[in-house]
Amino acid sequence: MKVISTNIAKPTTIIRNGKEVQTGIYKKSVKQPISLGLTDVVGDAVIDRKNHGGIDKACYLYSTDHYPFWKEKFPELEWSWGMFGENLSVEGLDESKIMIGDVFEIGTAIVQVSEPRRPCSILGIRFATQKMVKQFHNTDFPGIYVRVLKEGSVKAGDEFMLKTRNETTSVTKVYSLFSYNSGNIELAQSVLKITTLSEDCKNAIKSRFKTQL
Repeated sequence: MKVISTNIAKPTTIIRNGKEVQTGIYKKSVKQPISLGLTDVVGDAVIDRKNHGGIDKACYLYSTDHYPFWKEKFPELEWSWGMFGENLSVEGLDESKIMIGDVFEIGTAIVQVSEPRRPCSILGIRFATQKMVKQFHNTDFPGIYVRVLKEGSVKAGDEFMLKTRNETTSVTKVYSLFSYNSGNIELAQSVLKITTLSEDCKNAIKSRFKTQL
């Protein structure tokens, strides 16, 4: 895997449910390296701290390999890296081959995969249709959130070095609990035992299965 683009955002005002709110989803590619901090990317706009940023969502990565799929669905949009709100646009990122808890060295930073991204209405606004949220849910292309184990800088061209792999459950399999595996109690029980999976994701899974777990 290799970093193709580093992306950050300034606060952007949008209309959500009839009200003005700010968002940091409108990421733009930058030429300089970005610094990965423990709770966010330095200089990046993280507005909704309840759902973005923090120890388990310090940085979001999305695969450049998925862009052609989405471009075909939304040819009218003006496409650029960072369209999905990712800080790192990464070539070769395959969620079916990346395990929860995987530890990677990128540039001078060390990160750990913490959870798949679950879309909200802000993504729908970014793509000018709320249908995008359901479409995103129904793919195996969620991208990954990481926690930063060692702060450092990352630039375009940096390659990923896998340092540790202790789990055998892929990001895709966890994400499937929110779509086509939403009734798979055995999988949910197994996933909830993964110590490196974020508590927020675990709580979301518990909420979906309610009293069944």
